Amino acid sequence: MRIDLNDPTDFTLDAVRRLIAAGDNDVHNQLRVSKAGIAWLSTTVGGTDIDDLRFRLETWAKGSGCVGPIAACDDVWVRQIFNALRENWPNPPLDYIDVY
Repeated sequence: MRIDLNDPTDFTLDAVRRLIAAGDNDVHNQLRVSKAGIAWLSTTVGGTDIDDLRFRLETWAKGSGCVGPIAACDDVWVRQIFNALRENWPNPPLDYIDVY
């Protein structure tokens, strides 16, 4: 699943919830945002393959509970991720964003 941060009908709290729900908690995940404004969960994490990124959030370690259906039920967590995307697109202060 991907979210177009340039499209207000696509970039919604519910879309962020669905994106988090689609994540696999059994692997490392990183929410990445391309220079074009497309947000997605990647299993390529850390500082690998970042040339086309505008920014990325910290890596969520496997088993941390940051993604998957249970994480998507946490309204505070979903809102925190939504706000991190909204506050940093399109001009993040850094290319790495820590939401904790």
